Amino acid sequence: MAPRPRARAGAGARLRHTAGAVLLALAATGTATGCDAAKEAAGDLVSSATAAVASAAQQKMDEIKDGVNATGDVTAGATSVDGDRTVTTITATNPKSSAADYTVMVTFRDDGGNLLDTVVLNIDAVPAGASGSGTARSNRTLSGATTAEITQALRH
Repeated sequence: MAPRPRARAGAGARLRHTAGAVLLALAATGTATGCDAAKEAAGDLVSSATAAVASAAQQKMDEIKDGVNATGDVTAGATSVDGDRTVTTITATNPKSSAADYTVMVTFRDDGGNLLDTVVLNIDAVPAGASGSGTARSNRTLSGATTAEITQALRH
């Protein structure tokens, strides 16, 4: 019997894999060179994982064909914590005369402006001249004060 082909890992699986690497690096570096080196190594790995998630989100946005820039139609509310994730309500107001779908890239940042996470949210079938909303949920636990901003929004 031939071996089954492996499924391609999505952004969530890559993030879990990277998180495992962070923990492994913490354990190895913490015992070998002390806490400061472990924190630095962990920070580097988390930065790499965050950049990978942002890249995957941009690829998802790039897949939208015939999308029109609609950043002005979309707003992000205040962030809050839901379980172990940070969430925000995203509202799209459709100024057009027919219903439209929105694909929105949302960036979570700390109070220093540093990138913490990026997600892509779809808000489907927003009626003409009306608003629709959805919840953007972080891919991982974020600590400290966070804000959400609309990085890119497409109406299609």
